[in-house]
Amino acid sequence: MKEFGYQRVLDVSEAIAVLGADPDARFLGGGTNLVDLMKTGIERPGRLVDVRELPLDGIESTPDGGLLIGATVTNSDLAAHPEVRRRYPALAQAVLAGASGQLRNMATVGGNLLQRTRCGYFTDVAGPCNKRLPGSGCPAIEGEHHNHAILGASEHCVATHPSDMGVALAAFDAVVRYETADGPGELPLADFYLPVGDTPHLETALPSGALITGVTLPPAPVAAHSRYRKVRERASYAFAIGSIAAALDVRDGVVHEVRLAFGAVASRPWRALEAERALTGGPATAEAFAAAADAELAAAEALPHNGYKVPLMRNLVVALLIELAEEAAR
Repeated sequence: MKEFGYQRVLDVSEAIAVLGADPDARFLGGGTNLVDLMKTGIERPGRLVDVRELPLDGIESTPDGGLLIGATVTNSDLAAHPEVRRRYPALAQAVLAGASGQLRNMATVGGNLLQRTRCGYFTDVAGPCNKRLPGSGCPAIEGEHHNHAILGASEHCVATHPSDMGVALAAFDAVVRYETADGPGELPLADFYLPVGDTPHLETALPSGALITGVTLPPAPVAAHSRYRKVRERASYAFAIGSIAAALDVRDGVVHEVRLAFGAVASRPWRALEAERALTGGPATAEAFAAAADAELAAAEALPHNGYKVPLMRNLVVALLIELAEEAAR
């Protein structure tokens, strides 16, 4: 590991100033991804700016009825918060589906959003990877790609985003708050992650030197009737091969409102807008759920060894929406 400096900061303005004065510095939250990448030589910061002591560890209701989640809230605290569990249960379930208890105790909300892909070619510094070394190629396309993207990928990168939390946040129209030397700003999560295109090394639209300060969840009554489902290759402590956050409001057998987001199928949490449009105002039936899934997955471009994800996601959509519809009918 490259030698690095360490500095703890106690207020946001100090954190921004330190990073602005040292372009080789990086913010450190829980370190559950960044430190691993430093050990392998993928990340090589000259200084770590520890932001864990910043006053950003609260969860509070917003005046309009949403929630503001601070960037240094741990994943464990987020999943256990009574208002998160009551108003956005899929978010609590998604967080609990990720990593282990020990890692959730350390990992932060801001860091979770910025975690990087676990693609084996990205983490192998001995080989090429466009995300790590732009222009070197994407060996996953011809190599091992069974858990890679089927939506929104390109010839330059087929890696997936690993976050469970981000999938639920995408379903509920989360907004990322940040601070820069020029003042505060906001990015809807839908715009936070950049399309892969021919620049997969550019992952987010966060301005240079920005510090994530929190995530806002707007009020969404439908989110109280939500669920997160994750499919993985072993029962615990594994990244998804497919996941879904779903919320459903059914009235008299008709879909009044629906939220759907997919995980482990793209370089970012994938909001299933085509499926939502197909379902809204229509019958809450298994046939309608399957047709909506097909509408969303029509854009899928599977590689030779990850085509199983198309029927997997279709089945997830149908099964989870049936569960939510039956629950609403009780």
